[in-house]
Amino acid sequence: MVDPVLASRLQFAITVIVHIIFPVMSMGLAPFLIYFTWKEIRSGDAIYEQLRRFWTNIFAVSFAVGTVTGLVLEFEFGTNFAAFSTVAGELFGGPLALEGMMAFMLEATFLGVFVFGRDRVSDRLYFLSSVAVGLGTWLSAVWILIANSWMQTPRGFEMVTENGQRVVHLTDALAAYFNPRFPWMFVHMQNAAVESVALFMAGVAAYYVFRHHVWGYPIQQIDFWETTLKIALIALLITAPLQAIHGDAYARHVSETQPQKFAAMEAVWETESYVPEYIVAIPTTIDQLLNPWAKDLFGIGIPGGASWLASGGNAQATIRGLDAFSTQAPPVAIVFWAFRIMVALGFWFIVLAIWGTYRWWRGELFEDDLLHKALMGSSLLGFVTVELGWIVTEVGRQPWVIQGIMKTTDSVSPGLTGAEATFTLIGFITGYTLLLGLYIYVVARIIKSGPPPRDELDSIDRSLQTDTEVTTND
Repeated sequence: MVDPVLASRLQFAITVIVHIIFPVMSMGLAPFLIYFTWKEIRSGDAIYEQLRRFWTNIFAVSFAVGTVTGLVLEFEFGTNFAAFSTVAGELFGGPLALEGMMAFMLEATFLGVFVFGRDRVSDRLYFLSSVAVGLGTWLSAVWILIANSWMQTPRGFEMVTENGQRVVHLTDALAAYFNPRFPWMFVHMQNAAVESVALFMAGVAAYYVFRHHVWGYPIQQIDFWETTLKIALIALLITAPLQAIHGDAYARHVSETQPQKFAAMEAVWETESYVPEYIVAIPTTIDQLLNPWAKDLFGIGIPGGASWLASGGNAQATIRGLDAFSTQAPPVAIVFWAFRIMVALGFWFIVLAIWGTYRWWRGELFEDDLLHKALMGSSLLGFVTVELGWIVTEVGRQPWVIQGIMKTTDSVSPGLTGAEATFTLIGFITGYTLLLGLYIYVVARIIKSGPPPRDELDSIDRSLQTDTEVTTND
């Protein structure tokens, strides 16, 4: 049987890895849906109604599956991490409760109006429903990230003894909820969500544009996919550079508030200055390959790059190495490579954005088959990058579940046995694999079906109704 601590951590990790796909899709689509709705109402152009209806279908499916998987996550705090819930429940439970009562209820209430109410409410109320759905989606992120960021940089609390148990007591809600990490996590996460969806939209649109313009396949309503590609490129051109700029500043914040995590990100074993920014670093012997403390490395790096990144411009700056910390080091190889792959993909997204914009400016956007292939191949890489970012965030703070306060090994439910944890781990792997497969199948069916035909659009129905009324009156 698997150790209950390891099994619980793996179960929670699998749950998060699968769950995060759905809120990223929902949060990333929200600004697009608000824009499509506004343009549809203001311009009356049928293309925007097609865009709104098509992407709303994917949004609704993502919201439904995300709700189910999110509820399971909250139950795991009681079933697998009861010790953590006992210690941090007073502070951790508040944001989770507010997420449900405020954000989820706002989103769920107005989603019904947004999905089914176009013919039943006024344009003003319908647009308000799109804003409310988007606001609810992003407010969910606010409260979830408040809870997680507090675990990274805990503030506004004191440790007290209740019934013989040391627990967290909230003393300053503002300091706790708006801790130093929260604004960094929120901006980075939300921008990443929009960027990921922009890449997904661009990849799907590029597939149809490629088949039509390059291979000559007849694609009905090709203007829908051409417009989708243009809008996605605009969003990518904004979000991709912003993610890199913000990420650079975010890394400096991590070096100041979680130096152990930063040392793992850069594989800095001993405190030193003029630390290189390794692009590639691997042990030179097989027996050291799995040794996180291996120092005999073959590396390709930028001299002083890590010091420059940590200090904001000083290549001679000193970085505290892992030897400066008395606690166990994080799994350095996982953090190191997840961080590098994430950064590499981020720069690739910038290249895609500039490449696509340049081709658009030259009037060759729909004829560049190499660009189309690159966009198709990158359509899911935004979600991969988000997963890598969370691996850096969560694995990098180990062995702490609450930084400097509580270790992960002490957070697992004390009565949980290895057999129970192993059984639920297998069940979660099976169930979530099937759920993810079903989600992919449904989204693929929606994409294959394409946008709704023009003769089924609400805007055309309303215009025909108006013409009939005028003819009757005459």
